Formats: sequence, structure tokens, C-alpha cells
Amino acid sequence: MNQHNFNRRQAFLASAAVAMAGLPSAAQDEKKNKAKEPEVTATEDLMREHGVIRRALLVYHETVPLLRAKYASVDPAALYKTAQLFRRFGEDYHERMLEETHIFPMVRKLSGRAGKYPDVLEAQHRRGREITDYILGVTKGGRMDAAHAEPLAKAMEGLVHMYQHHAAREDTIVFPAWKNTMSAKQLDEISDKFEEIEHREFGKDGFEDAEKTVDGIEVRLGLSDISKFTPPTPPKL
Repeated sequence: MNQHNFNRRQAFLASAAVAMAGLPSAAQDEKKNKAKEPEVTATEDLMREHGVIRRALLVYHETVPLLRAKYASVDPAALYKTAQLFRRFGEDYHERMLEETHIFPMVRKLSGRAGKYPDVLEAQHRRGREITDYILGVTKGGRMDAAHAEPLAKAMEGLVHMYQHHAAREDTIVFPAWKNTMSAKQLDEISDKFEEIEHREFGKDGFEDAEKTVDGIEVRLGLSDISKFTPPTPPKL
């Protein structure tokens, strides 16, 4: 048998072995790749959820000047959908079920600056829910009165400003302090717990659905192309 035929035979036997295993080579590779994918840790999960919340807040931020300049150009139904997302994913799930139940109680016991944050953060959660109630009430039914334009702009402006500071402190102070209270095993267990809560609440991966929802809102309002937010070149010195 010459070398060429030998190589062909070896390749054939290798392919046959894969076929006999009942799993195509491409499928095997895909299975291996999935097995290698790292699990999302609890802190990573919290921060990517913050990403969805921030994008909802950016919808409010971009709407405020429109409300003040020409309120009739604003889509109340899109704002209502944004507030619904903020309520269910941000307030009811992320804040109540994760932060207020599992994170703040542990951080509150710590000495130093981290331990001082949970009380004010919870107070801000409550204020945020009041503002969300207002946004939902004003935009219900996809309609909005002219008299509500400025009060709504002011409410959303305040909410955005508050959460810019709120989420930044959580990401840089509260979450790291909370993570440091746990061993690697405990962190792994709480990561599983958060995933269990998420699936129980949403029936599947709530983050993926929330991201798709906010993406759809951005498309509807013309906010999906982030290149439009690139500022001009600064003046030369």
C-alpha cells in the first residue's frame, strides 16, 4: 500500500469511528466548546443586569429633551414598555430578590464605608419605584397629556441622575465587598441560587429576554446605532 492510499485509509477509519460513536465531528466540537464555557458568576450576573438597567435609563435620558422641546414627538407606548421592563427586571427581580434579600443584609454587617451603603441604596430603590409608578401612570394606554410633559421629564431626569451614582457605587464598592465575604465555594453556591431565582421568576434566562426587550425599544426610538453618540473631535489646543 503506497503512502497516499495509507493516508486515505487512516482518514476513512477516523471518520468511521466518529460515525460509529453516533455523533458527527462538528457536533462533538460544539459539545466540547459548550463544556468549556465558563459559568456566569454572581457578581458578573449582577453587573450585566446593571447593563440592561442602564440602557433603560438611557432611553429616559434621551427622551427628556424631546419632552421639553416637542412632547408630541415622544412615543408614550415605548416609555410605558421601558417602565414595565424597569419594574419587572430591575426593581422586582434585581433589587428585591437579589440585592435586598441576599446582598444588602450581608454588606450591612461590614465595617467601613461599604456597610453604610445598604440603607441609602434601599431608600433610593423605594424612590425609584415611586417614579416608575408615575411613568407607568402617565404613559398608560400609549397616551400622554401635554400637562405631564415637564413633570415627566423632571421625574425621569432625577431617576437617571440617581441611578448613575447608585449603580456606580454598587459596582465598585458594594458588590466587591459582598463578594469578599464569601469563599469560592459559597460564591459558586450563591451563583447557582441566583440562577435558580432567575429561572423561577422568568421561566428561563431573564437577562436574555430583558436585553432583547430593551434592544427592541432602542430600535423603535432610533437609539440602536451607538455610533450616533460618538462626540465630535475636540478643538485643537
